[in-house]
Amino acid sequence: MAALGALLLLAAVILQIIILIKLFQNEGALKGILGLLCGLYVFIWGWMNATRLNIKNLMIIWTILIILACVVNGMTGGFSYGTMPTNTP
Repeated sequence: MAALGALLLLAAVILQIIILIKLFQNEGALKGILGLLCGLYVFIWGWMNATRLNIKNLMIIWTILIILACVVNGMTGGFSYGTMPTNTP
């Protein structure tokens, strides 16, 4: 299951890069660099401009991937391998 979570995150990062390229093309270097530093800005900008740039399907898929990755990684413990330490006497 952890591999599934990793694949979901990888797919989400690929879509983030695609939207980030659109951000650079439409808003210039300054906002593009802001998008590099803050992925949340890319996500919000993408939804605000989804209809105008005709990327609504990409944004829907990206949102679903983020939610699924959170659920799967939350259920499996994310990328933590092993067990939690326990206090045994």
